[in-house]
Amino acid sequence: MKISARNQFEGTVISIEEGQVNAKIVVDTGGQKLTSIISVEALRDLELKEGSPVTAVIKASSVLLMA
Repeated sequence: MKISARNQFEGTVISIEEGQVNAKIVVDTGGQKLTSIISVEALRDLELKEGSPVTAVIKASSVLLMA
């Protein structure tokens, strides 16, 4: 998928805190950690779990995780 966002980081999910509506995802990007809040529905749709490889895409003040 081609996107216009230039700030993209490959990483690995190192922790997930699932709430009732949202989930807090922490991604290790090789020494730096990114934290993202996504919906529980997105967490399930992406089938994310600890150890999953992801690409963190940062555009403006939003972070999008793609598995």
